[in-house]
Amino acid sequence: MSKLTVAIICGGPSSEHEVSCVSGGGVLKGLDKKSFTPILIGITKAGKWVALDENYPLAIKDKVMPTIEDNGTRVELAQGGLVIDGSFVKIDCIFSILHGEFGEDGKIQQLLEDAHIPYVGSGVKASADAMDKALAKELFSAAGLTVAPGIVVHRSDPHPDANSLSYPVFVKPSSGGSSRGTHKVKSADKLTAAINDAFLYDSKVLIESAINGREIECAVLERDGTSYASVVGEIVVNPQFEFYDFEAKYLDDATTVKIPADIPEADAQAIQIAAMQAFDAIGCAGLARCDFFYTNENQIIINEINTLPGFTGTSVYPKLWQATGVTYSDLITALIDSAINKAV
Repeated sequence: MSKLTVAIICGGPSSEHEVSCVSGGGVLKGLDKKSFTPILIGITKAGKWVALDENYPLAIKDKVMPTIEDNGTRVELAQGGLVIDGSFVKIDCIFSILHGEFGEDGKIQQLLEDAHIPYVGSGVKASADAMDKALAKELFSAAGLTVAPGIVVHRSDPHPDANSLSYPVFVKPSSGGSSRGTHKVKSADKLTAAINDAFLYDSKVLIESAINGREIECAVLERDGTSYASVVGEIVVNPQFEFYDFEAKYLDDATTVKIPADIPEADAQAIQIAAMQAFDAIGCAGLARCDFFYTNENQIIINEINTLPGFTGTSVYPKLWQATGVTYSDLITALIDSAINKAV
């Protein structure tokens, strides 16, 4: 059987450019080269598509995150493939690991649909709906899942009366990723500054009651139209960090993932079921990571769903599957197979 050509796309214009580069390096390294021929495509922060050498540095080195530089190559999407420096290359599947805006909000998915190229992960609508946390919460609620109480503020709205809220609250852009622009606000006098900062990332801001609970994550993988849930893990944040923010996630050894999470088996199963329900409520495909709060009263509250979770070898999503018995390389293969079968 001939090898399939898989284009890995990383970088992009979002605030998560560097994280995407690290994920791209992970997928390239983990790809089964006996079955697939990789083509590495980077998108610069300015949005230019470039062809990269397989040895392009995509790892964190000395705490410095990698970025995509414009190397002068030209890459354009075409029907069924890519035109790289004027030559057409047929692509069997695209593994886009672009996080944040353009990558997770349905924009690149629409471009790939228009080009009729199979791609890993959720479609246009599911990507956009999951990216909009306020809308996703409505969909979760409608599916019978418990969500954190909160309010939505649009840029044109008056700010809520700071004294009417009970603190602490989380203030976050409705469509942001990697916790950028997210603040834990402990008192009324800090609310306005947090809202204004969140508005730098989105025109819609979510203010939610801070849930006092443990952070439990569950990975969902779809194969042949059926979704499966991984074992659940707990994010343990080093006490020096206020919450699981960008720095804690990527740059410091601030968090560890405890797999499996030390919670009663019945609750772990309930979280797995809730993760698959959330996946289906949004209409996801391929993969997603569901983040939950597990309170001291054993209540399970869904926080959000991430349709393109971090995908480095040390990211939570692959780690959860590894603990469930699916290796990193097998996970990549399963996602590509699922994408190609879905497109047929």
